[in-house]
Amino acid sequence: MRQIKLFEGCEDNFRTLEADVNEWLAEQDGKVEIVKISGNIAPQTAVPQATSPAHGISSGPKGRRRFAPSDILILVEYETTS
Repeated sequence: MRQIKLFEGCEDNFRTLEADVNEWLAEQDGKVEIVKISGNIAPQTAVPQATSPAHGISSGPKGRRRFAPSDILILVEYETTS
């Protein structure tokens, strides 16, 4: 029976997301057959100019707008082998 596993993360922390996916795949070794892995990254959202620097996001140099990190979704479609 085909099933899916979803992983979600943020582009500013993609290495953790990558490690999570790889760890899950290693744990499933021999238990599942991977059918397909796909992903999506959300469009960037402009951060309002008035955002507080306390939140780590502010206007860039020369008044350029900064962008919030985008969300990442990874979908693993798999089939159980047992």
